[in-house]
Amino acid sequence: MSPVEEGTRTSSEVEVWQPLAGGFWEGRWQDGARWLSVHDPEDGAELGRVMDATEDEVRRAVDYLARNWQSTSWPLWQRRETLESAAHRLTHLVERFAHLIAAEGCKTLAQARSEVLRATDTLRVSARAAGELAGGTVPFDDTARGTGWLGWYTREPIGVVGAITPFNDPLNLVAHKLGPALIAGNPVVLKPAAPTPLSAYALVDLLLECGVPGSFLAVVSGADAGPALVADRRVEVISFTGGPRTADRIAAGGPARKLLMELGGNNALIACADADPGQVADAVVQGAFGVAGQNCLSVQRVFIAAELFDAVLDRVVAGAQALRVGSKRSEDTDVGPLISVEEATRVSSWVDEAVRAGATLHTGGVRTGAFLTPAVLTGVPEDARLRLEEVFGPVVSLEPFEDLTEAVASANAVETGLQAGVFTRDLDVALSVAADLRVGAVMINESSDFRVDAMPFGGFKRSGIGREGPELVVRELTEPKIVAVRRQPPPAVTADGRATS
Repeated sequence: MSPVEEGTRTSSEVEVWQPLAGGFWEGRWQDGARWLSVHDPEDGAELGRVMDATEDEVRRAVDYLARNWQSTSWPLWQRRETLESAAHRLTHLVERFAHLIAAEGCKTLAQARSEVLRATDTLRVSARAAGELAGGTVPFDDTARGTGWLGWYTREPIGVVGAITPFNDPLNLVAHKLGPALIAGNPVVLKPAAPTPLSAYALVDLLLECGVPGSFLAVVSGADAGPALVADRRVEVISFTGGPRTADRIAAGGPARKLLMELGGNNALIACADADPGQVADAVVQGAFGVAGQNCLSVQRVFIAAELFDAVLDRVVAGAQALRVGSKRSEDTDVGPLISVEEATRVSSWVDEAVRAGATLHTGGVRTGAFLTPAVLTGVPEDARLRLEEVFGPVVSLEPFEDLTEAVASANAVETGLQAGVFTRDLDVALSVAADLRVGAVMINESSDFRVDAMPFGGFKRSGIGREGPELVVRELTEPKIVAVRRQPPPAVTADGRATS
C-alpha cells in the first residue's frame, strides 16, 4: 500500500500503519502545509501524523473532484467490483486494521476486530445496493395531458459529497459514508475525526488500490477541514455522524442543500414485569459499558417494573463490578479508555453532578486518566444531564416503574429518539410499547445496542436527518432524471393512401 507503511510501535508492541503522506487530494497522496499528530488515548504515545488541512487545501480538494468526476469513466459494474474487491481484501487484513483501530481509538482488540468485520459487511452491502440505481417508466398516458408522450427516469449521482465521521467507529462509519456514495457514482471528500484519522486513511488507501479513481475520492483532516468543506457551495450533500450541536453549526455553515445526519441518542430500555431479570441485566451491562459507553446505541436509561427492580439492580451492579477495566491491548480487557482525559473528566463530572443532586451511585465512576470505571446509578433527577443528554461514557441509570404508560412517557421525555429496547414475553405488550416509543428502531427482548449494517438506521427528533444503511443512502445520493419523448402523430393520408402535405 503505497502511502501507508507497516511499522512496529515499541511502546504498545502492536503493528500500526503510519501515513507516508498527509492526505489524498488532487488525485494523489501529498503532504499538507501543516501537520496533526495522532496519539494513543491510553498512554499518549504518538502514532503518526496527518495533514492539518488549510481552507485552501480543502478548496483544492473539492475543486479537483468537482471539475473531473463527470469526465472520468467509471461505470456501475466497475464501481460494484471495486467495492466487492475492497471487502474481500479487508477480510484478509482484519488483524492489521484491528490493531490500528485499537491503537488510535478506545476499542479493545476484540471490539476492533468486530468493527473490521462489520466494515466488510458494509462494503458488500454497498456493492449490492447497485440494484437501487434502477430507474423506471413514467405512465404519461395515464392522463389526457400525457397522451402521445413516452418517458422514463434514471437515477443520477447527486454530485460532490462531504463526509464527516466520528471517532467511535473510525472504520465502519467511514465505510458507511464512502460505500454508498461511491456505488451511486458520487465523488467524496472525507473528513475523519481528528483523534482517529489513521483507520480512515488506511481504508481510503485500500479503496484506491482496489480501483477507485483519484477523481472520485479525497481525504483531508484537521480542525479547519470540516468548516471549509461545509462552506463550499460545490459540495452538494453533507453526510455527518456526530453530535447535535455540531450538526447545528453545519446546518448554519453553508448553503441550502441536502443534509444526512446521524446525531446519537439517549437510549432507553424498558423491562416489563414478565421479563427475565438475568437476561435484562446482561443486556444492560453489555449495552451500557461496551466500548466504554462511547456508542450512539449505548443503553443509558433503564426503566424496570417494580417487581423486578431489586433483582435486576443487584445483577447489573455485580456485572459492572466484574468487568475488567484496563489496556486495550490486553485480550482480557472489557472496558478500555475514553477517547481523551478531557472526555473522561466530563463524564465523571456528570456523575458527580447527579450524585450531588440526590442520585445514588452504586458502583463505579472512578476516573484514572482517560479511564472511568463503569458507573451504575439510581434516583437520577429528571433535570440532570445524565437523564436528559447523551453521556457517551460508561454510565447507566436504573429506575423502577409501576405503570408501563408512564415508563414509555419517561423513555420519550428527551430530545433524541434513536433506538430503544423492550423486554417482555407478551407480544401484544411489546408491539404496543414499540408503537408508542418515538425512536427509529425498537429492539424486542434486546437492548438498544443492536444494529445490522443493512438496516435503515437513524432516529426521530434530534437524533438526526434521514437514515443510514447503504440501500437507503444510495437513493438519497441520487436524483431521478426524466427523459420524455413526444411522439409525432402519424401523417394524414388521403382516401387513396397518399400522404397530405
